[in-house]
Formats: sequence, C-alpha cells, structure tokens
Amino acid sequence: MSARRFAPVVHAARPDRPDEQDTVDTARAIAAALTRQGWDSPVIDLGADFAPALRRLAARAPAAVVNMVETVAGDPLRAAEPARLMQALGLVFTGADADALEATLIKTDAKRRLRAAALPTPDWWTAGEAIPGDLRVIVKSDSEHGSLGIDAGSIVPGARAAAEIAARAARFGGEFFAEAFIEGREFNVALLEALEGGARVLPIPEILFDALPAGAPHIVDYGAKWDPACPAYHHTPRRFGIETAEPALAAELARLSRAVWDLFGLAGYARVDFRVDAAGRPWVLEVNANPCLAPDAGLAAAAAEAGLSHDALVAHVLAVARARTRKAA
Repeated sequence: MSARRFAPVVHAARPDRPDEQDTVDTARAIAAALTRQGWDSPVIDLGADFAPALRRLAARAPAAVVNMVETVAGDPLRAAEPARLMQALGLVFTGADADALEATLIKTDAKRRLRAAALPTPDWWTAGEAIPGDLRVIVKSDSEHGSLGIDAGSIVPGARAAAEIAARAARFGGEFFAEAFIEGREFNVALLEALEGGARVLPIPEILFDALPAGAPHIVDYGAKWDPACPAYHHTPRRFGIETAEPALAAELARLSRAVWDLFGLAGYARVDFRVDAAGRPWVLEVNANPCLAPDAGLAAAAAEAGLSHDALVAHVLAVARARTRKAA
C-alpha cells in the first residue's frame, strides 16, 4: 500500500481489565473496518514508552492515525500525552486534540469549567470537604472513564461519603469524589463533526432501568458495562425516539451538548452523558472526548440510528480528521 493509504490504529492499553481489553478489541474492529475500505490499517500497541513507536510511525508519513489511546499503561491521566507528541510530530489523528483530551481527563476539573460557563452539572465535593449529611451522593473516580469503581454501593448518604471516598481510593487507586445523585433518567448524547465543520447531534438514546432487579440503583456501573454475569449488563438497554416523543427535551439536550462541544474544543466525535431530574432539567454528568467506537457501543448505535453503519462511521471519523488538517494548512 502507498503511504497515502496508510492509516494505522494506535492504542496503549494494558488488557488486564475488561474495559482495557475493550480498547484493544475496538482498535481491531476499527482496523478491520478500514481494511475493508482499502486502507492499510495495522493495530499498533504504543506501550508505556510510546515516543519511539510514534516517531517510527511519523517517519512512515501516514495519511492519518486513528487515536484509540484511552490510557497509557493503565493510567487514564496520561491519555493526552501521545496526542501531544503526535501534534509535535505533525501527525494527523482522529478525534480531539491534546488540549481537549487533557481538559476532560479529570472530572472535577471539567465540572468546574462547566459551572464557570453556566452549564448545569450536579454539585460535587472532594475528599475533606463538608457534605450535607442527608443528601444522596454517588462516589466516583475523578479520572477513570469506564465506570471503574462504581457499583451499587457507590450511592450513599452524604454522612457516609467521606468514608466511601477514602475506601474506594484505597481499593482502586487515584482520587475519588462525591457528586449529588440525580434521581431520574439517563441520556447519552453522541456528537459527530461534519466534514464542513460543526457538531452534528446524532439520535439520542435513553438508558432504560425498568428491567433491573427490585432495589437495584438506576445507574450504569462497571458491571453493567463490562461484566456479563451482572444483571445490569443485560437489563440497561437503549431506547431511541425522544426527538419525536419529547421534542423540547431533545432540543435542550442537543443545545447543551453543542455548548459542551464548543466549551472544550471537541473534535471528530464525542459523547456527553446526562441525567434528567423529575422536573425535566438535564444535568451534565461527564464529557467524553474520546468515547468508545466499538461496533456495539453507544456512539455506533446512535450512528446506526442515523443511517451510518460502523464502517461508514469509521470512514467518516477518518475523513473528518484529514479534512480538518487540510483546512488548517
């Protein structure tokens, strides 16, 4: 294959957990999709010391690199480092740039930015801060984006939050924080950059919790995402159709998602996760600058609802990265 048809897929996952293995599997699925479309697309594991591999890659002058780096050697806080080096090497790559990736790595930092921009996000407290004792909160990792550390026991009264933050930090590593738990509905809004620029909001799915066992919390925790033995893995389906059934809510979710896209300088594709409270008010939970592109993931499901197959979605993501670079030249 000529260099102009060379589009490798890179990751730096350490597949010792289901979410990390999913990154490897997704990279392989994307490479297969591009190969079917005539690209030379090997999967390259950059490893913990990614600089030599990226320099070798730059010497081969790929048309673009598909950036599937979500962690480096298991550390999510290093996810922007390969992108930063790719930019320095002049490599074209898919998705958000290093600044946007860095701005969304730490959830509490992203929440401060959302709050400063008057975008709705639930109240939160870090270790050592006083939390209202009677408030229900959910204790989360500040840096993990695959729900690591979230389970049914993550939702506690504020009076127990400090102990839960400490216990989960000791068990899983890293920093944890408490966020006001929004009772209500959950939506994942996928955005796709158009070739001419700007963000297109794909059909919006709601995550349904009706089939969960009685008493189970209405959340998508680690087990729901990664453990087939967990009941929630099979009983948290998506439902589309909010644009027709509740157009005002759909419009507000789309508006807020575009505002988030602009605020963080997102590019290529992204996902914004929301809870909607009993009064119908949406709250931004998380900003995903590099969400999963697996064929069975939420972004691919939203693209399929819009008429884009997984192969077409991958082709579009690659084409957008190349087009954006040509415009900047």
